[in-house]
Amino acid sequence: MKPVVGKVGELADVLRRNEIDEVIIALPLDAHGKYADIINVCDNAGAKTLIIPDFFDLLPARPFFDNFAGIPLINVRDIPLDELSNRLLKRTFDIAFSLVAIAVTLPVMLLAWIGIKLTSPGPVIFRQERMGLDRRTFPMYKFRTMHVSDASVSDTQWTVENDPRRTRFGSFLRRTSIDELPQFFNVLVGDMSVVGPRPERPYFVEQFKDEIPKYMVKHHIRPGITGWAQTNGLRGDTSIQDRIVHDLFYIENWSFLFDLKIIGKTIVKGLVNKNAY
Repeated sequence: MKPVVGKVGELADVLRRNEIDEVIIALPLDAHGKYADIINVCDNAGAKTLIIPDFFDLLPARPFFDNFAGIPLINVRDIPLDELSNRLLKRTFDIAFSLVAIAVTLPVMLLAWIGIKLTSPGPVIFRQERMGLDRRTFPMYKFRTMHVSDASVSDTQWTVENDPRRTRFGSFLRRTSIDELPQFFNVLVGDMSVVGPRPERPYFVEQFKDEIPKYMVKHHIRPGITGWAQTNGLRGDTSIQDRIVHDLFYIENWSFLFDLKIIGKTIVKGLVNKNAY
């Protein structure tokens, strides 16, 4: 153990008496007011100054240094999509991909439209409020797969196995994920992305944000039709905690190639979802 050669207030004398090249500051946050004086003393003595931040154990993720108007900042979470160039690349791809997807799946959507009209009275498209980018809500579109009911029921209840609210044709649409196809129009208008964390209903967000650590971080980026969690089997009636772990990994490790990988896995694994009730 190294000997104590003096107190903080004696630093100038210690530097004069000893040949010291570097001074490492490892003070608690409540000693922040002493930093300026210590740095000045070190500068005057020609010693380099290094700081061990006392708040690193408080940070929830991999931090990185940023700046605002020339002022250095510590960003507690490195999100690649905070970069304008990355956002433009992802948005351009979203528009192009969704236009192609709508064109390719248009016959399937027309058949779904006819099937819903013939098998169940009510609207073909189901609009449901979901929470997206920056915690703002938006209407997410799906083909209706259940009998028409009060919005307060669909917005506050999970779909369960053998759910009596489903129609027979609706069950088929849910298992094959055909009911999700109208969400490409959500992508076109900018509410969603092709790839990203799945959006949730505000009623459940209010519950999860207190029960699931870091749940609200998913709203730093646009929600997606498919995502890293979904391609790893976390769809439908699966662990919310596990989904968030995968969502955070995606958010902090986004790249264009990562998006292509997720889309490829979604296509290769198929769209049939055994957990979709």
